[in-house]
Amino acid sequence: MPKLRVHNLTISLDGFAAGPHQRLEHPLGEGFEGMHEWMFAAMRDRADGKTGLDVEYVERSEENIGATIMGRNMFGPQRGPWQDESWKGWWGDNPPYHNDVFVHTHHLRPSLTMEGGTTFHFTDEPIETVLARAYEAAAGKDVRIGGGPATIQQYLRAGLIDEVHLAIVPELLGSGERLLDNLGDGVAGYRVAELVSSPAVTHARLVRR
Repeated sequence: MPKLRVHNLTISLDGFAAGPHQRLEHPLGEGFEGMHEWMFAAMRDRADGKTGLDVEYVERSEENIGATIMGRNMFGPQRGPWQDESWKGWWGDNPPYHNDVFVHTHHLRPSLTMEGGTTFHFTDEPIETVLARAYEAAAGKDVRIGGGPATIQQYLRAGLIDEVHLAIVPELLGSGERLLDNLGDGVAGYRVAELVSSPAVTHARLVRR
């Protein structure tokens, strides 16, 4: 049965998954720029034919993914109504998804087809409806939630996520957007299935009970 998965979600030791004041110059928020260096290093190692724990987790994130869900904040820096439709995401003409991507937003725009098989669909539908559309688009494969924290929280509160991979970086941010706040009883539906560390980061894998 297809699953809904989160991968490579980097958080600080004090639980922040994004820094404050996200904008074009600081897409992940102030102070968060270096938090993904573990992943970039793992991607370089993988390209060089090297192995290791971090490389393994990066590779897992790409296995059997057929569609993606993300929030408006992850797609771009604009807030509110679209000033125009020239913004096509952070990733250039060929985004790394290569599948249908469903973007949660209160401000709709036409679907956007990019090179490499990525099509962004902008939706204000309930999360259950969006997930059903994503499963249909995935055609039997799994669906991945790319972020950001607020979008992942919605699906966690509803108990819809099957697996969450957290990459915990040994840094204290002190402010920003926490991942595990405001979950209500949703967090009780998960358990830690794996907890391992590399020299750079600690990997925690949460699964539904």
